Amino acid sequence: MSDDYYELLEVERTADDGTIKSSYRKLAMRYHPDKNPGCADSEARFKAISEAYDVLKDPQKRAAYDQYGKAAFQNGGGGGPQDFGGFSDIFENIFGEFMGGGRGRQRGPQRGADLRYDLEITFEEAFNGKQTEISIEVSASCEPCGGAGAKPGTSASACGTCGGHGQVRAQQGFFVVERTCPSCHGSGRVISDPCTSCRGEGRVVKPKTLSVNIPRGVDDGTRIRLSGEGEAGARGAPAGGLYIFLHLKRHPVFQREGTTLFCKVPISITTAALGGCIKVPGLDRVEHEIRIPAGIQSGKQLRQRGAGMPVLNGRGMGDLVVQIDVETPTKLTARQKEILEAFRETETGEECPQSRGFFDKLKDMWDDLTD
Repeated sequence: MSDDYYELLEVERTADDGTIKSSYRKLAMRYHPDKNPGCADSEARFKAISEAYDVLKDPQKRAAYDQYGKAAFQNGGGGGPQDFGGFSDIFENIFGEFMGGGRGRQRGPQRGADLRYDLEITFEEAFNGKQTEISIEVSASCEPCGGAGAKPGTSASACGTCGGHGQVRAQQGFFVVERTCPSCHGSGRVISDPCTSCRGEGRVVKPKTLSVNIPRGVDDGTRIRLSGEGEAGARGAPAGGLYIFLHLKRHPVFQREGTTLFCKVPISITTAALGGCIKVPGLDRVEHEIRIPAGIQSGKQLRQRGAGMPVLNGRGMGDLVVQIDVETPTKLTARQKEILEAFRETETGEECPQSRGFFDKLKDMWDDLTD
């Protein structure tokens, strides 16, 4: 088994945080001792990948590991302050002193990370709202140790490296540099007898099913937050949140802009010429009657008030906008052709003023060119 943290997590050295986290979760599920009882190799590998992830998930630890390897973390067990600082540590601690930081500051276990879940829903579901369930894999508080990380019946003790402060100090010329303790990682406490289920982490990766309420009127990109349903915090720290991002599937008929629904409706030339009435089924399962004025042209929009999408977290409805598309017939019977021919013989040009106006402009332009 390799001792390189990147190889242990089966990722490239250039992998981003999301890739590293995803790979760790997959491997942790595979090698967890509960899934491999009695297997010493799986137990050792689980411990190794947990150690690797603990370093690579932290930007500062990862940078130190990339530069110095494991040696960056092997000098912190002696009891005295260690000097790993550079200019960034110097400035961080100078300003930390002015802003109220300094010796004795203890960070404690960090809150769990927020997670994101993408959920696709239909227009109909966005219109009506729905209650649905989602399944995720997330690190949760370890039940046997209650998230403390210590074996049941035992507890953590003050860190011998930092004396329980969570910070260590080192002299750098004229400056005193304070940085996170490399032994307890800022918590001020160490676990000498870790829980066998979580190996001292205080959390384990497990599947979880959650019920999600999608309110009426949600739009593409709407975000729903479930507090405390994200990644569990280390060693009993609060869990992060779960953010659910909603995405609307394309609809075969409707498009949407805010609470307004749009659809294009083809009508015959006779309906366009003589006027009439069409019925458009809405997302509310009601047939909305749209009156067509005589002489309507393609592209004209007709608005039906209150037939659009519900207002999110409010009262009222948007509108339904119907765009007219006059369709020219392509299949005519002999009788229909005969009727149209008779109509053409009676045309004076007044029936289609836009066409007549266009050709009058062309004639005037031609006359000007020939004068």
